[in-house]
Amino acid sequence: MNDTAFAWREAEYVARAAECGVTHMAIVGSDAELNQGALVLARRFSHLYAVVGWHPESARLYTAAAEAVLKEQLAQPKTVAIGEIGLDYHWDSSPRPVQRRVFARQLEIAAELSMPVVIHTREALQDTYDILRESQVRTFGGVMHSFNGGPEWVTKFLDLGMYVSFSGVVTYKKSADVQASAQVVPADRLLVETDAPYLAPIPHRGSRNEPAFTRDTAAFIAQLRGVSLDELAAGTFANTLRAFRIQEVTDD
Repeated sequence: MNDTAFAWREAEYVARAAECGVTHMAIVGSDAELNQGALVLARRFSHLYAVVGWHPESARLYTAAAEAVLKEQLAQPKTVAIGEIGLDYHWDSSPRPVQRRVFARQLEIAAELSMPVVIHTREALQDTYDILRESQVRTFGGVMHSFNGGPEWVTKFLDLGMYVSFSGVVTYKKSADVQASAQVVPADRLLVETDAPYLAPIPHRGSRNEPAFTRDTAAFIAQLRGVSLDELAAGTFANTLRAFRIQEVTDD
């Protein structure tokens, strides 16, 4: 919801999500502007939390000054994780060596602060895994965001102590590998997300994604796994609180 597509209408989207049972959200940043936007929304709504970090597409802009600001943002009371961080070899908006360096540096910060991470990886699973494996991620943990790998990769990231999160991509007809992954993730490591305004699930594919649509993705995964929507929702909610170390949940 931290996007110009939702500007000035955030309360409307929050209310519509609540009507669908989506009551709490992690609002994710990716650069200086969007990190600040995540913090603003987290302060505005008691049941929203901020995730701040430097996305691989913006890694070329990561400087010592940017890192200093990031550390200040990470110290804010409702910041619960560092993200999205990782690697994106699809767009290559930043040189790959720069992406890898900035990714590794933010993992060092996560270790220093003992704070979980939210990982973006696109067409870079092997390098993402290698960098995570060489870090101290087992001590601070994190989430594989909008997971797009097959079951063999699920095992690898689970072995590092990661949670695995699925977006609307899991509902697409050509996502057999992702669907297989959603079936094998242990119940206590499974998360569901939107990646709004992108990756709207079926039956909303082609329209702007929004937090309310999390219900559709959750319903699809529940069917895949042969459990009720209520059971899956309760489990993924508990997992989210645990992954982000949120001790107390409040309502507006």
